[in-house]
Amino acid sequence: MKKNILIGMVAVIALALVTSTVMAWGPGWGRGQGYGQQYGCPLVSGLTPEQTSRIQAIQQANFQEISPLREQLFAKRTELRNLWVTQNPDQAKIAALQKEMLDIRAQLQEKSNNARLEVRQVLTPEQQAQIGAYGPEMGGRMGRW
Repeated sequence: MKKNILIGMVAVIALALVTSTVMAWGPGWGRGQGYGQQYGCPLVSGLTPEQTSRIQAIQQANFQEISPLREQLFAKRTELRNLWVTQNPDQAKIAALQKEMLDIRAQLQEKSNNARLEVRQVLTPEQQAQIGAYGPEMGGRMGRW
């Protein structure tokens, strides 16, 4: 009996140590620049306060514009999962739903591209060159940026 209690206590302590180590990383995607003040242009240095506020305004407007589309995509994805788990999935409904999801994704991509172009217009040529050095993705944000 004492042996079982001892093993249980050791397991709880080990779990606490592992959990505390994992939690020490904090929220986000681990180490890196994260969602700092310059979210969306993390690779650009020397932004003025005016540029930062304009970029944040563009990002906020973009987020508000794409939020309904993201919600629609989530709803369609849930609907598609429900269709797949039925006894006899309806192929026509599944195909139509997948097309709708592709259309929504295309709209999200278009709006994201437009916002990126707006952000680039806020930057100086030197700052734009900094983005070009890291490729076209600007840190790719999976539909958010």
